[in-house]
Amino acid sequence: MTWLGDPILLALALGIPALVTLAIAGVGRWPDLREASTLLGAVLLFGVVMTLLAHVLGGARPELHLATVAPGLTLALKVDPLGMLFAAVAATLWIVNSLYSIGYMRGNDEPRQTIFYACFAIAISATMGLAFSGNLFTLFVFYEILSLSTYPLVTHKQTPAAMRAGRVYLLTLIGASMVLLLPAIVWTGLVAGTLDFHTGGILSGKLGNGAMALLFALFVFGAAKAAVMPLHRWLPAAMVAPTPVSALLHAVAVVKAGVFTILKVSVSVFGIETLQTSGASEWLVYVAGFTIVAASIVALRADDLKRRLAYSTIGQLSYIVLAAALASPVAVIGAGLHIAAHAVSKITLFFAAGSVYTAEHVTKVSQMDGIGRRMPWTMGAFAIGALSMIGLPPTAGFLGKWFILDAATGARDWFAVGVIVVSTVLNAAYFLPILTRAFLRPANGPRQEAPWPMVVALTATAAGTVLLFLFPGVPFGLASMIMGG
Repeated sequence: MTWLGDPILLALALGIPALVTLAIAGVGRWPDLREASTLLGAVLLFGVVMTLLAHVLGGARPELHLATVAPGLTLALKVDPLGMLFAAVAATLWIVNSLYSIGYMRGNDEPRQTIFYACFAIAISATMGLAFSGNLFTLFVFYEILSLSTYPLVTHKQTPAAMRAGRVYLLTLIGASMVLLLPAIVWTGLVAGTLDFHTGGILSGKLGNGAMALLFALFVFGAAKAAVMPLHRWLPAAMVAPTPVSALLHAVAVVKAGVFTILKVSVSVFGIETLQTSGASEWLVYVAGFTIVAASIVALRADDLKRRLAYSTIGQLSYIVLAAALASPVAVIGAGLHIAAHAVSKITLFFAAGSVYTAEHVTKVSQMDGIGRRMPWTMGAFAIGALSMIGLPPTAGFLGKWFILDAATGARDWFAVGVIVVSTVLNAAYFLPILTRAFLRPANGPRQEAPWPMVVALTATAAGTVLLFLFPGVPFGLASMIMGG
């Protein structure tokens, strides 16, 4: 695709998933064509994003003006290293999630599959727009589209529990963005005179330290997709959705949109140096630390497997938020690496959970005795994802944690250091018992696995979790470039 110009590539990054949505709607009555459209679109998007990645690594910063809505309000795209990292993760995982979805949706005879695949594609398009946003207005627009497009996925089963979860989902995410995030954006525009992103920030010298901290708080809690406590309950509530949706929420798009927004605002609205000198992010170290430890304790007590994984996600996301709060170049590198590591590791864990449900109809940790012997591929992949969440080499989760710990130690922030150490122990305490149950207790049934597309997908992401540790060049390169724009 080198013959395509960068603006065309940016348009295709948004347009391909949107066209896939139309194709899915058109061929929805023919499942094979519908799923082929999804897979083809995912592969094409991957090609476009990888081409953009090569350009960004080479120093290019592609831009595309979409529309001027009003004076000072433009929909504009601009690719920078942080956005490129987010987009590359989402585009890569859309392929394996699509393959997994085929096995899961068919294996469980799920209803409304056409709507499922269509909304998924819209969510991916919104994710691309969010990742490549050139200003706060564009980010807000695509942030809201992502919330609205994933609501039908959360309520997919249309049971009373699913509809309640959907109400919590929309009330929390849309409510926080309208009441907190939008005022933060308006305030920023009034003070800075621009909504454009600039490396180093646009607020230096524009506000006092107290006002700077308040504005930062509006952004952090307004981006409720990051699930910083107390705005976290939507995430475990949304676990009533099918497992591929859980994977979308936890790994591919939704929660990553939250932490991406916080990290983007830290680097390109406030600026790391401004956060350091003003002390505007110091309070967030304690909020993120509390979220990490509290979520880990809840996960430790959860018997429902998806609930345990949901609270694991809440804790893991706040590692990225903690890194933003530490406000140093090393911490930013750690945050970027953890975005990629958590994505590939957590999608592996949810894939495995869905496979166990599909093959064995098991949803509780207490029911998993011997299941590793009956489903060795599935639980072997789960083990790799779990080790990554704990932060053990040779898995990707080690890398981000190492850099964040290094940043906390360098800043002599012993609270942050303690949080990372304690939470690592807690992570081991709620993951390792699953593995001992699965592999060390007797099996009570024949050996069987979930449908092959599911097994192929989770094997691929488990392998990716290890390969990302062994060959971290691309995510590390992008993470290292974030501070330079």
